[in-house]
Amino acid sequence: MDRLTSMNVFVRTADLGSFAAAAEALRISPQMVAKHIARLESRLGTLLINRTTRRQHLTDIGRSYYERCKIVLSEAEAADAIALEMKVTPSGTLRVNAPVTFGTSSLAPFITHYLALFPETQVELTLSDRMVDPVEEGYEVILRIGELSDSQMIAYPLRPYQLIACASPGYLAQNGVPETPAELATHSCLVYGIWSPQAPCRWQFHKDGKMHEIQPEGRLRSNDWRALLHAAVRGYGVTLGPAEVLREEIDAGRLVQVLPDYEGPSRPMHVLTPAGLRQTVKIRSFIKAVQKAFG
Repeated sequence: MDRLTSMNVFVRTADLGSFAAAAEALRISPQMVAKHIARLESRLGTLLINRTTRRQHLTDIGRSYYERCKIVLSEAEAADAIALEMKVTPSGTLRVNAPVTFGTSSLAPFITHYLALFPETQVELTLSDRMVDPVEEGYEVILRIGELSDSQMIAYPLRPYQLIACASPGYLAQNGVPETPAELATHSCLVYGIWSPQAPCRWQFHKDGKMHEIQPEGRLRSNDWRALLHAAVRGYGVTLGPAEVLREEIDAGRLVQVLPDYEGPSRPMHVLTPAGLRQTVKIRSFIKAVQKAFG
């Protein structure tokens, strides 16, 4: 017999005043009530209830035990309630990994909104452009940009990560506005990443079903796109970056989109979770929110 069940039977018997009344309330037989009480008394080595043919009453030890049992049963119910609530309310710490540029510019503002919606949650956000191992490093949700190759992940597609080309009004006034991708060869380009001569950077644009590819050249390259954005705003060249971020700079008048008639490069983007990981409410709610914001 379960000890908590026996405690519950004992408390109901004490509250209702008889084995028969407790049996009726609990929908068990009076004999089963007696077995639960006897089990507790045997475990404790003392009587809890004095029983006669006419009446029953708690012993001194029984009264003290009764009060403690009520506390224990109340705490058990509270624990069950918390567990049930956690099934429907996101709570706990969620470990998330995302690429650096997308993480700082787009995901971080989203996460603050998510935390406001679900005050019982905490997020540990790690930004890295390398391919992380979610199992080894303990990540529950990962945002990835580019083609997927990991079959051990459950992937949910998001809208493509669209790139556009921009430059400052001052730079364009001084150097002219390129009308075609090929004309970028005469401009100073701000290039993301560090490439070797064996693997040069390529910018691809599409129009009317045709691809136009160039090899950008410029005085500044960086593996941190925020540095390139700063340089572009200061008038040091043409940058190729995420449309979602650059729209803010365009709306503020700090940058102007060039080649607006051409579709810039786009990359697939997904939110992923390890296939073997149990889908808790916090994980499901976060993925659903990401899909709503970036899907």
